[in-house]
Amino acid sequence: MLASPFDVLRGPLDQAVSSGQVPGLTALVARGPDVWTHVAGQRDLDSAAPMLRDTLFAVASIGKPLTAVSALILVQDGVLGLDEPVDPWLPELAKPRVLRQRDSALDDTRPATRAITLRDLLSQRMGLGIVLADVPLALRMQELGVAPGPTIFGEDADTYMARLGSLPLAHQPGEAWLYHTGLDVAGVLVARASGMSLADFQRSRLFAPLGMVDTGFSGPADRLATQYSPDPETDALARWNSASGESFAQSPVFEAGGSGHVSTVDDFLAFGRFLLAGGMAGNQRLLSSDLVDEMLRDQITPAQKAASPWFPPDFWDTHGWGLGVALRTAPSSARGRFGWWGGYGTAFWCDPATDTVAALFTQRMMTAPDDAVLAEGFIDAAFNAP
Repeated sequence: MLASPFDVLRGPLDQAVSSGQVPGLTALVARGPDVWTHVAGQRDLDSAAPMLRDTLFAVASIGKPLTAVSALILVQDGVLGLDEPVDPWLPELAKPRVLRQRDSALDDTRPATRAITLRDLLSQRMGLGIVLADVPLALRMQELGVAPGPTIFGEDADTYMARLGSLPLAHQPGEAWLYHTGLDVAGVLVARASGMSLADFQRSRLFAPLGMVDTGFSGPADRLATQYSPDPETDALARWNSASGESFAQSPVFEAGGSGHVSTVDDFLAFGRFLLAGGMAGNQRLLSSDLVDEMLRDQITPAQKAASPWFPPDFWDTHGWGLGVALRTAPSSARGRFGWWGGYGTAFWCDPATDTVAALFTQRMMTAPDDAVLAEGFIDAAFNAP
């Protein structure tokens, strides 16, 4: 007899480690007050340091909802408006120009029809992001070091914004979904509007109230999981020093709100419970239920989804995007779930129907669609367990 309905998850997770698919992992499923965890493998292959429940991981894009909530706290404070221009705080983005066609030369532009808003940043419809084509805009973003990718921008926020501001937009604000850049920009916006660093704001206004004691933009080297990248031909894992410095053990020059956090599965459990509770941290309200509802509402119209290719190709058939977080829209049994994957090998999803939070943290970088199979299988099994 199983001690927990989630014990059936241990076998596939152990197999992923023993086969060498991942060096190690930390998994957590919480349904209501009950918490199940599983730890396997090593956090560093060279030293054979064991993986632990409180191992710190570079969590990449699952940090996006952390930054979205931070911005929404400033909306609740009356400092920012969700549908107001961000120009007062981000003058680099004032009066943007927009390419006439996606493959246009960088000087073949027209004026934007309106200003960029906070909603545009959080819904990833600001007009800049990953451009899935070798066109002049994508090439110029790579030259400037601002193209989304595994390496975080290595200079300060002002330099980052100046470089973005030198670029035309790929789409009119609010017209189409382009992944990633909006959440890094939102992090800069939170810092400027609050008069604090993004790290200090998130620590004082979000992480401390939620008891997320290990989340930030760096952590102790002796607790950090080493990042590995698979060889595209042999699948062998090679050590990869992530971020712009030697590792996430160093405080970064640029606090990337969309991809730069380190955290633990238990901290993301606290964050997931906060969202499932509609913005409550115990008996304390951190964010209004209306703003949480708006965050978890699909912001992308069918026409915008049709104009916004992503992978896998059928992504929009089963997903939407809220404010800083993905939403499951199909099948009917999965509707209402929200969360995301992180390119460094992490996954975090919540299921309101069963009051369940599930997180799987590994340190294998996602470089191909198959790299999400382990996490997807884990999340589905966790939510469907009796």
